[in-house]
Amino acid sequence: MILKLYNIAIQWYAKIVQLAAFRNKKAKLWVLGRSRSFAYLEERCAHVNDIVWIHCPSLGEFEQARPLIETIKKDFSTFKVLVTFYSPSGYEIRKDDPMLDYVCYLPLDTRENARRFLDLVKPVFTFFVKYDFWANYLKELQGRGHKHYVISAIFRNNHYFFKKKGAWMLEILSNIDHFFVQNEDSKYMLLTKNITQVSQVGDTRFDRVLDITKNVKTLPILESFKQDTPLFIGGSTWPKGEEILIEFMKHYGQRFKYVVASHEIHESSLRKFESLSDFEVLRYSKANAQNAKSANLLVIDNIGLLSSLYSYADIAYIGGGFGKGIHNTLEAATFGMPIFIGPKNQKFQEAVDLMNLGVAIEIKSAQELIAHCDRLLVHPTKWDDLKVKSSNYVKGNAGATEKIVKHVFS
Repeated sequence: MILKLYNIAIQWYAKIVQLAAFRNKKAKLWVLGRSRSFAYLEERCAHVNDIVWIHCPSLGEFEQARPLIETIKKDFSTFKVLVTFYSPSGYEIRKDDPMLDYVCYLPLDTRENARRFLDLVKPVFTFFVKYDFWANYLKELQGRGHKHYVISAIFRNNHYFFKKKGAWMLEILSNIDHFFVQNEDSKYMLLTKNITQVSQVGDTRFDRVLDITKNVKTLPILESFKQDTPLFIGGSTWPKGEEILIEFMKHYGQRFKYVVASHEIHESSLRKFESLSDFEVLRYSKANAQNAKSANLLVIDNIGLLSSLYSYADIAYIGGGFGKGIHNTLEAATFGMPIFIGPKNQKFQEAVDLMNLGVAIEIKSAQELIAHCDRLLVHPTKWDDLKVKSSNYVKGNAGATEKIVKHVFS
């Protein structure tokens, strides 16, 4: 009965998104992308064997899947990799990724779509990354006996399926072949529900960010811009955090060089920073090794640079903590630096760990950010200590991908 209600709710959800698509760009991409998924799969995958299907809700989860994908492509090259996305923010950026054999939106989670999808794809192995548990796809996988896994999962006792009303979904989850979870609490939560096919292996993102450090881009503009001045970077920032950063910059002036990379590049955001008086502000697209020397603030107006930018930073603020949740702190941590984050961070295991180490510092205002930064400037040995703790934390938690591969592909 509940599954029937779920299917009705899915259909209504699709209609709401279709209506939103008339005004909302992301909703339009969501609808248009899914309208093409089956034609794409029929053309590319219908006659292909040995497909590994990896489903990622969005771009962040793709970064968690990436180490596994790279290992499959390197060590198990007879397999083809299909990546599906729920969100346009993942698909639109990775749709032309040369590492991937096939990429498409995951069709809406109806029984008919799940059957048709699996008839076309016939996956040998399936990996769902972190969450996004779609009932009809899971039931169809289980009915066909396909091996399906969840990687980099994290569970909390307030999740829907741990409550009485979510028991129907917990029953479906209990038939997943194996859960590879991030922490001991997640393992405990599953064990208490008699789900014993679980291993604590950590988060595959640690493997990803360590790989980034080996392949970081040299940015001559950053070298010319930074010179011998400490560099403060605002990464994946949103408006609330940017307001705090502006106050911070006004307070410290030329004590630092500053880089700001907004999560979404909007002209209004770029102009907001360019209006700062007493600052020479330069857009990255207009920068060169010569004019970057005299600039105080470098505003990033393109994508794909953030991980390399962190390699030049001495201290970072990571955005998102005043909205739905903070963005990737590990990319900054792997290069060794103190990190400031907003208050909405409890759902991110790595953020909690970094705060326990003293590396990540929660702030709610510009005044708090300034106070903590003053302390770091007065105690440089503490600053150096945090840098070491930061990079060591990432190195010490790597290895999840190898454990998953050994379990699945052996």
